[in-house]
Amino acid sequence: MTTKVATPAPTTGASAKATAPPSTVGSSPRKTPGPTTGASARATTPPSTPDSSPRTGSSQLTAKQAYRIHGRYQRGLSAAQAALDRNAMKKLEHGLALEMTRASFTTARMEGTSVASGIWPNPQVWIPRRVEGTADWFVAVSYEPGVARVADVMSSTSAGWRLVASAADTRATPERFPKIETDPDGYATSLPENASGLLATPREVVRAHLASLENAELDPMFAEGPWTSEAVLFWQQERAQLEDAGWTLSLSYLPEGPVRALKTSDGGALVWYGARSTDTRKAERMGAKVALKGSAAVRTANKSFTHSVRATYGRIYVAYIPPAGSTEPVRLLGEWSDVLESHGD
Repeated sequence: MTTKVATPAPTTGASAKATAPPSTVGSSPRKTPGPTTGASARATTPPSTPDSSPRTGSSQLTAKQAYRIHGRYQRGLSAAQAALDRNAMKKLEHGLALEMTRASFTTARMEGTSVASGIWPNPQVWIPRRVEGTADWFVAVSYEPGVARVADVMSSTSAGWRLVASAADTRATPERFPKIETDPDGYATSLPENASGLLATPREVVRAHLASLENAELDPMFAEGPWTSEAVLFWQQERAQLEDAGWTLSLSYLPEGPVRALKTSDGGALVWYGARSTDTRKAERMGAKVALKGSAAVRTANKSFTHSVRATYGRIYVAYIPPAGSTEPVRLLGEWSDVLESHGD
């Protein structure tokens, strides 16, 4: 007997509902590019020379520079996606984001498929006021009705500007996006991980969200949705199915990288954060075999296992934290996930 278990694979389209839990359906912005390509897409960014160099000194990034940097990134990403060029990504992304995109290219090559490429049209940028001693960064949000809303985070690094976080909401009606507070010059305000005046600090929200997923337990701090209650329900059902087959399931969700936050006009915060999750399945009695689904299955050559199997994912989330005293829950506004590795015996 072979028990096929659904895994949080970042598949897209109609087949995603059959192969991935609700927490990840259509959640990979790298695999669901905007529908605009060619000359019309390139016209959405200023026609000037890309600025890929790291920022130095005390100069404040301008909107024109931000659009130029993000436009360069989008064009480079689209070309790299079309060619599945892992090496090209080193000049475009950094950290967990880079690891995830490269992993998606590896999966596509193993499966013999391509990765959809394109450019999201008409992004809107928010640039935080520069804070001495910290890296410059900005947010670019694109929304194509009926397709997705994607929120990219670009940051300066020692090697130049790189995408460090991104999350997408591909639901027909995405959660409402909070208004970002800006000063008279149009600049936003970045908040630290321990910022007060919120329902909980950004770091506390990150820990609570990941703990809820790791323990497969609902947390009333969070609104219901695909990256909260539905993900918890999926893991509960997955564990029950495995136990019936004589297997156990253990989950690990560990935070990865910095937490980046922007102040919203209502006194809340919009927060981006990353995580590395691992789901491990082990047989407690002989008999049933376990086979993964989705991208994790591709990475294990679609084999069935008799003793154990595990899959590790990179995940990036964007969430809205209400101000202190609010009766609203924390709302998850998007996710990007990709399988990094999977193996078993």
